[in-house]
Amino acid sequence: MKGVCSLVYDILRKYGIRGGCHDQHFLVDERILDRIVGAAEIKPNEVILEIGAGIGNLTERLMGKAAHVFAIERDHKLVEVLIDRFGNHEKLTVIHGDALEIDFPPFDKVVSNLPYSISSEITFKLLRHDLSLGILMYQLEFAERLVAAPNSKDYSRLSVNAQYFADTSIIMKIPRGAFSPPPEVISAVVKIKPRPAGFEVIDENFFQEMVTIVFGQRRKKIRNSLLKNRKLLGIEDMKDIINELPKERLDSRPENLEPSQLADIANMIFRHREKQNIL
Repeated sequence: MKGVCSLVYDILRKYGIRGGCHDQHFLVDERILDRIVGAAEIKPNEVILEIGAGIGNLTERLMGKAAHVFAIERDHKLVEVLIDRFGNHEKLTVIHGDALEIDFPPFDKVVSNLPYSISSEITFKLLRHDLSLGILMYQLEFAERLVAAPNSKDYSRLSVNAQYFADTSIIMKIPRGAFSPPPEVISAVVKIKPRPAGFEVIDENFFQEMVTIVFGQRRKKIRNSLLKNRKLLGIEDMKDIINELPKERLDSRPENLEPSQLADIANMIFRHREKQNIL
């Protein structure tokens, strides 16, 4: 198949690796590997973080561009492959561990074919670090929710929370045949560009909690959702807050509101809750 890296198949055979479990689907299309690395626009002085390095087919390309690569891999057998392939290369540090549990080293950009089972948790862990860019591969369905705009079917709490931290866009879709073994789903690569939030959030945890609650009942109007969940939000009497909110927002569903509009509601509830606690 044109563009498929025979070296990857040789490596899989050499080490007796079959994949197909624990999110182990190895990208074997050279053209896509090159496009992913190109999208990161890596400068020679930059440090790159890779999560789920696998057998090192993306790692090798990153090493050719960056000052240093930190490659995190949980599977001990794959760690052995990485060490056997690259030895003690001065541009590479292999970290054996769970990316959700370990502390990340300082890095400039993250470029990864992420384990899909940890997509949400690892994305928000990354967004709380000081990075300039992320080029990350996800399951297409997750990617579409990550980048979705208001009034679309994919707009969700994931969209709102991600867009609080960064600008996001899908830069390519990847067919099943680009992997060995082929996964059951289509994949997509997302460009994540962190930036300061364009709106005020008084308490980040409370904002995310409220967004989770209202999108948990996405077909309900904001008015009904707030009233039903007032105790979860820590408010005894939600009517005062309801009376202060514009009617058009109260009559909207969460999927119809911009992240900034949801933040305004969260800030108002949080202020009332803090005032209530003082009294």
